[in-house]
Amino acid sequence: MTISMYQASVPRLANTLGNLSNILDKAQAHIDAKRIAVSALMEWRLFPDMFPFSKQVQIACDKSRSVVARLAGMNVPVYKDDEKTLAELKLRISKTIAFIQSVPPEQIDGTEDKNVVLPVSGKETHYKGLQLLLGHSMPNVYFHTTTAYNILRHNGVEIGKRDFLGDP
Repeated sequence: MTISMYQASVPRLANTLGNLSNILDKAQAHIDAKRIAVSALMEWRLFPDMFPFSKQVQIACDKSRSVVARLAGMNVPVYKDDEKTLAELKLRISKTIAFIQSVPPEQIDGTEDKNVVLPVSGKETHYKGLQLLLGHSMPNVYFHTTTAYNILRHNGVEIGKRDFLGDP
């Protein structure tokens, strides 16, 4: 059985981001119940040299949009990184899911060997489509989603593995 590049990307990314959005609902309930300032959570970091919570969510969305657009031969939609609330982060997630799901499968399928060049740390990095998806983009989305999850768990939000995995 072969799997298409579309099936390996869009449904998985949409699922992961949807689960992240659901986790943000639990975070909002926690903030409301404990009367925690949302700004404190948005800026929380696991370690001083790591990005804060808000940036973790932003990057998970950015990497999702980027890989789908690049594989499909489209310009990558750019969003401002100006979210200050969980509701604004949920809107970013929603817009990202809507974008990636708007790309037809035929624009992504067959891109396994497509040459893609990304600016990584200020230098051009060359990928083939499959390598970009499975070796760069998906690990980045999972990394930043997991880090956002861990920040919430560290701050007492009652979430677990099932919340992260959702209904795959």
